[in-house]
Amino acid sequence: MNTLLHDLVRRYPSLDACAETMQTAFDLLAETFENGGKLLLCGNGGSAADCDHIAGELMKSFLRPRPILGAHRDGLCQMGPEGQKLSNVLQGGFPCVALTGHIALNLAIANDVAADVVFAQQVYVLGKPGDVLWGLSTSGNSANVVNAFRVARVLGMRTIAFTGQTGGKLATLADVIVRVPSAITPEVQELHLPVYHALCAALEAHFFGPQTR
Repeated sequence: MNTLLHDLVRRYPSLDACAETMQTAFDLLAETFENGGKLLLCGNGGSAADCDHIAGELMKSFLRPRPILGAHRDGLCQMGPEGQKLSNVLQGGFPCVALTGHIALNLAIANDVAADVVFAQQVYVLGKPGDVLWGLSTSGNSANVVNAFRVARVLGMRTIAFTGQTGGKLATLADVIVRVPSAITPEVQELHLPVYHALCAALEAHFFGPQTR
């Protein structure tokens, strides 16, 4: 198991029940980013906030610096002092989109079409083979998340689900399902956070080197 995921289980022994699927989720995400794919994220309520949180950890530095590619740095430096400033502050990251953040679009879909396709519509337009859809649903039955997974399957995308212990409908749709050991919504959300934090840290270490602070 990845060292950071192993340390997570040491700190949260109850998560040993999903240790294998956490590792599988890491492997899938690492493979996706190595091959130039992107990550789409979806969830409702507290899980929507988790999607934004995950995107925040992946799109910029989390636990260590992420210098940009040398060729990009050189190109910016050739543009003078302002370009050099950019080269010093820009950070490497992982391409991901929190589908929860497009408020005007999501409200338009909900009003003009149906609320249970707000994520499915975005997946249909943005997703492609080689991408991953990561959905968070404490019950595993959130209709708009389930519909997004159905579309992802048709498009040839891979999928990761974070749920409570039953897995719900997502259990039959997800390629990888991390079922944390609780069926109580706030407890499920409390356990999701350290798992996705560990996955983000593990991805950063894998691509950018170990933690430096």
